[in-house]
Amino acid sequence: MLIKNLNLKNFRNYAEEQFAFSEGLNILTGRNAQGKTNCAEAVFYLCTGTSPRARRDKQLIKYGGQSALISAECSGRYGAITLAAEIRENGREIRVNGNKITRNADLLGNLYAVFFSPQELRLIQDGPDERRRFLNISLSQLSRPYYTALARYNRILEQRNNLLKNKDLSLVFDTLPVWDEQLCTYAATVARRRADYIAELAPLAAEAHAFLTDGKECLEISPEKKYKGDEGELKARLYDELKNNYDRDIRLGFTASGPHRDDIDIKIDGADAKTYASQGQTRTAALAIKLAEVEIFKSASGEYPVLILDDVLSELDLMRRKKLVARTEGLQTILTCTHAERVLAGKDANKIRIEGGAIKR
Repeated sequence: MLIKNLNLKNFRNYAEEQFAFSEGLNILTGRNAQGKTNCAEAVFYLCTGTSPRARRDKQLIKYGGQSALISAECSGRYGAITLAAEIRENGREIRVNGNKITRNADLLGNLYAVFFSPQELRLIQDGPDERRRFLNISLSQLSRPYYTALARYNRILEQRNNLLKNKDLSLVFDTLPVWDEQLCTYAATVARRRADYIAELAPLAAEAHAFLTDGKECLEISPEKKYKGDEGELKARLYDELKNNYDRDIRLGFTASGPHRDDIDIKIDGADAKTYASQGQTRTAALAIKLAEVEIFKSASGEYPVLILDDVLSELDLMRRKKLVARTEGLQTILTCTHAERVLAGKDANKIRIEGGAIKR
């Protein structure tokens, strides 16, 4: 999978710019706050319909602009493809091969992308929300059924939570089984796919971590809650769990169990990474997880995703920089850094210098 070019208009700090990317290593250099990360963000947005940084799409529009435009010519899993997005204050319009799509599910899977930035340390350091977010973004690219099940699960969950706040307890007890039947159908799909994904991710991340650390540390990943059985069995158990906790959920006013509460256990040398890992260990573990994600996409599609590495080299020691760069061989990589690091010296790379939201030519 490749992105051949990228066109930006009124996106973040870009007035208008065109990027041409090589099939291998692409290095975006420049001082801080010049637009390197914004370019990387635009690529990921076109692949997923999601910004890795902005909470709201309208934040992507250049100050003073009415809309932002992103477009690219790519080689995806289904052949040559054009992707385009127009982001407005009140919404957006996304096109695939010129055809307007109404569901984000129709964008996902056309071009896989894996994004790593210093913010990804939240995957280790922050709460369960960040780890579920990682699973959701990755699995949604891999599986449209997962994306659809997750969206429907979240909608029904919101309706169930609203019902739990109702003061008419007779209505609540009469209606909960109806919502729970639907909720657990989608919960089982989400839980089963996450469990399978983590089972595939764990050994790949452990291998990548051993490579980056020269075998000096051991990374272990496992789901906090073990989901066993097929989707039918999971649905029955999830339904019973909800039914047995009606009083608790009514008292709390929200649904306190289910996939929306799940977490992943991440350990380094047997110790909880969130509690005990140093900053360097955290960074290496998060990077190993992202490299494992790359391999999962390759296994699923037969092609490597676009790998986006934003400001990662400056925070790694020389050994880990060299190992990371070696790991990108054979992948289209978009790498941002303030300077062309010496570890990149002699590398066959497409180097692009950015100043003030424009390519310095």
